[in-house]
Amino acid sequence: MRIKQIGVALAAAAVFALPAAPAQATSRIVPLDLAAGQQPENIALEPDGSADLTFAYTGEIGRVSPGGRVSVLARIPVPADGDVPVVHKKLFLGGIVRAPGGDLYVAVSTGTAATGLYRVRPGSPPVQVAALPPAGFQNGVARDPASGDFFVADSFGSVVRRVSAHTGQVTDWATGELLAPVTGFGANGVKVHDGAVWVSNLDRGTLVRFPLTGAPGRVAASGLGPVDDFAFHGDTVIAAVNQDNRVITTGRDGTRTILSISDGLANPTSVAVRGDTLYVADSAYFGGSPNLLRTLLR
Repeated sequence: MRIKQIGVALAAAAVFALPAAPAQATSRIVPLDLAAGQQPENIALEPDGSADLTFAYTGEIGRVSPGGRVSVLARIPVPADGDVPVVHKKLFLGGIVRAPGGDLYVAVSTGTAATGLYRVRPGSPPVQVAALPPAGFQNGVARDPASGDFFVADSFGSVVRRVSAHTGQVTDWATGELLAPVTGFGANGVKVHDGAVWVSNLDRGTLVRFPLTGAPGRVAASGLGPVDDFAFHGDTVIAAVNQDNRVITTGRDGTRTILSISDGLANPTSVAVRGDTLYVADSAYFGGSPNLLRTLLR
């Protein structure tokens, strides 16, 4: 695939040194049904290579099998009086993560008391395990493998909240300007990696690193464009740049585009990596067709 070099320097290179970006190989695209509301916002991977997807506005959690079959695992009830801030939909499903036992945890925004972090357990109705502020826009979710706690990014509240896996208690774990929006969406994707919570800020085009020790956060990379969700391939960051229809890597040698609209991207919202396999969810919020793209990195 053609790889385009982007002339974007890293901020604070001493803080964020990454190896060269991986290259991309053969891709496979699984089409999704826009008419049925299958606009994927986030991805969690199953051990067999299936991809679990949150469909943004339907309340559905879908699963795409390794062979490309799409099914619905569960449905979060859509409240009749729901009104999600800014997007003014009755419901928005954000991040999804998988716990080791197979439970899925999903961020749900409704503009009502139904807003929160939900557990989806196979064979059981979804359960709200923690209530989150209805005025917020609950977006990315990450799980700390050491404590089992969850981190949830509020794109309007300039905050990442920590949810106890044991009690459901919610605390404002990181706040401030680094997470704040400019005119739309601030804190977006969240990952726990290398002793820190990493957060993308879509409006500011930055990636911020907050040490789990509680030390102040620092901008690790900047100039990324409208960066949505991201993942790590080793210590290299792979990120979905939503409105630009790009997937990028950022590292010691700068920022590179490894996938673009010519590869079938239509508003990529999230990425996930297992081994050398990269999954990209395309939501088609602003045109095009939603899909799940799977490709190999090398």
